[in-house]
Amino acid sequence: MRLTLTGILMREDEGFSALCPDLDVATVGVSAADAKAMLLEAASLHVEGAIEDGLPYLRPVPATEDPRGVSPATIAEEFRFYLDVAVRASA
Repeated sequence: MRLTLTGILMREDEGFSALCPDLDVATVGVSAADAKAMLLEAASLHVEGAIEDGLPYLRPVPATEDPRGVSPATIAEEFRFYLDVAVRASA
């Protein structure tokens, strides 16, 4: 299964933050590349843990907190990324 997710990279006073509004997962980095790389890892761990625990992995950010509507001037980049999820069955 492949998930297509949205990433939002935002300028901060010192560095960058990255948010996946589909999962409500965020990271902070010194550079844009750091913040994006950490977001990919955090999103991966979040989805993996949610599936293992039988919890919903999609939990969108409320519209009132989405930076695209709240503070669009801070957005440096909006991008798509993909997570490949492997499903294994055992008995």
